[in-house]
Amino acid sequence: MIIKATAADIPQLNTLINSAYRGESSKKGWTTEANLLGGLRTTDQELEEILINPKNTILKFEENSEIIACVLLIEKEKQLYLGMLTVSPELQNSGIGKKLLQQAEIFAAAKGLSKIVMTVISVRDELILWYQRNGYKDTGKREPFPESDIHIAISSTPLEFIVLEKVLDSGN
Repeated sequence: MIIKATAADIPQLNTLINSAYRGESSKKGWTTEANLLGGLRTTDQELEEILINPKNTILKFEENSEIIACVLLIEKEKQLYLGMLTVSPELQNSGIGKKLLQQAEIFAAAKGLSKIVMTVISVRDELILWYQRNGYKDTGKREPFPESDIHIAISSTPLEFIVLEKVLDSGN
């Protein structure tokens, strides 16, 4: 079941997101960033700040009262920003991520937003190809990768974001 996350979900969301992106547990899945980045992907505080803002929504995918996937959706002008698409490493490649993408499109359409935009680390070729297979296109725009206490680059390859977008047709 895919529903809106609440503040009560923050501890479970934090554990899920960090386990899918960083550290040894993330290496069980194909979306890991552990070879590129150290530190944490998110914190309880960041998730609290996200959920306080009425323009932000985190959708959670629950199974047996456990959050197994989530996605961050941010309303920005006439588009929806999609971020932190997360599926438990053990369940990746099972179609759950695609279901969350589809739900994001339904969410955007319900808000009257005409496109979904996201940023992906440019060296994440397999992930970029997955998004492209799901209708996202490279806009040609690039953004610098922000290093911080949380996002610590450990790769010798310089990191930047590629901006992908999907224009939603009126049938969505």
